[in-house]
This record gives sequence, C-alpha cells and structure tokens, in this order.
Amino acid sequence: MANAVESTLNDELLYALREERIITVATIDFEKASPNVSAISWVYAMDMATVRFAVDQRSRIVENIRHNPSIVLNIMANESVYSVAGSTRIITDRMEGVPLKLALLEVHIDEVRDVMFYGSKLSTEPKYEKTYDLRAATKLDNQVLTAIKQI
Repeated sequence: MANAVESTLNDELLYALREERIITVATIDFEKASPNVSAISWVYAMDMATVRFAVDQRSRIVENIRHNPSIVLNIMANESVYSVAGSTRIITDRMEGVPLKLALLEVHIDEVRDVMFYGSKLSTEPKYEKTYDLRAATKLDNQVLTAIKQI
C-alpha cells in the first residue's frame, strides 16, 4: 500500500527540523544533470511549508540550485525516513553575523513522503560528533541558527 503524500510537514517533522540533526540534500548537478547528494546540519524549519539551511557559499548545492531549484531533503526522524521535495531559492549569498562565508537557502515544500521500507522502523537516529573545538562549534552553531531565523 502506498504511503500518503502530504503537502507540508507534520508537527513531528516540524519539531525534528528545529533540533540539531544531520540530513541529506539531493539536487540536480548543473554539469552532469544527475543527482548530487550532500550532508548538512545547519537546517531549520521556519514553519510547516518552509525549511531554511545554510551551506558554504562555494558548496556544489548553491551552484546546482542556481541552475535548477528542485531539491529533496532526506530526514531520518520519528522512527522513519522522510523525503521532503520542493523548490529552493537563495536568500543571500553571504549571511550577516556569521564568521564563515555561508549562503542561506530556503525550500518551499511541495510534498512530504514517508519513504521507510515496509515493515520496519528506525531503532536509532543518525548521530554525529563535531571533530573540532566543541566550544567554538557551539558558538558557531548558535550564530548560524540565529542568522537563519532572523533573515
């Protein structure tokens, strides 16, 4: 039986995308016209229909979006895996108040699908560790998330 396709995030995904987590981003490569997948962590759901994320302004994601705004965010949360598809716009090529040269992108959600294979659930969500100064990482994360929410 096929899973329902929703046009916005549900409450659980909204909250999940307001917590620190790793997600993957799929764009269409501007040179090869094939899928390109990257992992990101500076992501925040503004509301049920909008997700913002920050990446290095030299990221392949940014150039791909310049050529084709289609995107899929892959999120592992709430014991399942979700595909969030939409159209992306670049809000700014250089975020203010952040020491790194980061671009801010915004996804308008078109559809949300639960894509976990039948008869299973995630027993553990992916975790990651920062491999540099934890205090500096926490400070940077706070600066980036504050900037994402303010613009």
